[in-house]
Amino acid sequence: MDNKTLAAVAENMPDIDDLFEVAELFKAFGDLTRARIICALSQSELCVSDLAELLDMNQSAVSHQLRLLKQARLVKTRRDGKVRHYSLADEHIQKLFQVAFEHVLEE
Repeated sequence: MDNKTLAAVAENMPDIDDLFEVAELFKAFGDLTRARIICALSQSELCVSDLAELLDMNQSAVSHQLRLLKQARLVKTRRDGKVRHYSLADEHIQKLFQVAFEHVLEE
């Protein structure tokens, strides 16, 4: 590769802190349980007990994964009395999941 091309690529590289955030985002997606939760939440807002039943898991395990997803800013909560309802943080998360899923299904 010539120096001009290399310089152009280097100039357009994002800040290392931003790349770290992207890597952390993909790490959060990189767990089967969290992927299942994201898939479910891409279809509907759900509470912990609903997710636990759907995924055949105990509520403590689901809550732990939801905490990690919330820390990664992938999910948000809405309180209704004593119940917290979880949903995807924004449409970008749903799009990321959809694109990744489409990629996997390609032949």
